[in-house]
Amino acid sequence: MTTAQFSFPVRDVERKVLDRVAELAEGFRAVAAEYDERAEIAVGHLTALHDADVDRAVLPEHVGGLGLSYSAFGHVVCVLAKADPATATIWTMHAGAGVALAEFTKETLGSFFADEFLAGKRFANALSEPASGNRFLNPQQDAVPVAGGWSLTGAKRFVSGCEIAEYLLVNARVDDVPAFFGVVPDETVSTIPIWDTLGLRATRSQLLSFDNTVLRAEYRGRAPGFGDFAVIPAGLPAISLGIADAALDALVEHAQSRVILGKPLSHQQWVQYEVADVQTKLAAAHALYERALWEADNGVPSFFPNLSRAKYLANKVAVDVAQLGVRVGGASGYLKKSPIQRHLRDAEAGQLMAYSTEVIAGEIGRSVLGVPEGE
Repeated sequence: MTTAQFSFPVRDVERKVLDRVAELAEGFRAVAAEYDERAEIAVGHLTALHDADVDRAVLPEHVGGLGLSYSAFGHVVCVLAKADPATATIWTMHAGAGVALAEFTKETLGSFFADEFLAGKRFANALSEPASGNRFLNPQQDAVPVAGGWSLTGAKRFVSGCEIAEYLLVNARVDDVPAFFGVVPDETVSTIPIWDTLGLRATRSQLLSFDNTVLRAEYRGRAPGFGDFAVIPAGLPAISLGIADAALDALVEHAQSRVILGKPLSHQQWVQYEVADVQTKLAAAHALYERALWEADNGVPSFFPNLSRAKYLANKVAVDVAQLGVRVGGASGYLKKSPIQRHLRDAEAGQLMAYSTEVIAGEIGRSVLGVPEGE
């Protein structure tokens, strides 16, 4: 057992999970590049996290879980993302879908989805669609009434881990209102293999096609509410922060070991200046994120927009650190054996995850300038 110190209050049950995640992450880090090269989902990593009670931990207490705090959850995702950001991304989306369905359907289905989540079933988040852009909670595809529910024909994109998912969280418009459903993939749901991407290759975030898929009435849940555990908004900043942490470590290791004209590269003044800049920005991004998590744990209403701000800054900083790593690494940073090139590819992916940096920038700018929504 480790004796790690945390900057936030940690219950005994949380400490056990956090220590176990730290142990697992070391093994994940050792093989992350191999899974990235093969663009293969590390199913064993996900199973190990479930067996270590990490799934149970993230599930809120009122639906049968351990009720991990936002601060502890953010720490988990940061640790995982620093070791293996693809695994961190798939697990965050899995947890987001599983927790959401457990909470959204609690009043109608009781513990069904919570029990399935705790049993180790795989969940995937299938909300983003080509027509809605970043506005994944506001679907533009209409579901039409059929016997037993509604029928959906359309597509959902960038569904991380969809190829191993046993349940999908899907939304569609029902009577012009966003509606949320649990869906068991069947022959009407097909995978369109689009995943030949630049970064986060091992998430295999494919396009799903729905062809008259029945959205069952009994699997319909309520809309998201303020008191729900916001897994995905809370997890996305941590993915970029973990990537940035790993990129900075790789940069430092290279600068300390690469000798130029008889001295390590780290002795060059331009490297010191540039590292000072990105390290300070990274520390600020971590601080903003930790503040937003503290607000979430303490019921401060501003936590949600501050999580968006944290994502925006984390996305930008991750790219800055990774790009500096390429500059410091020089030509060797492009080699397959170097982690520098992978960190750069992974860092770019974070900016594209909803909400993208452009969308968040618009929201922040409107808020600061007092511009009403929609104008």
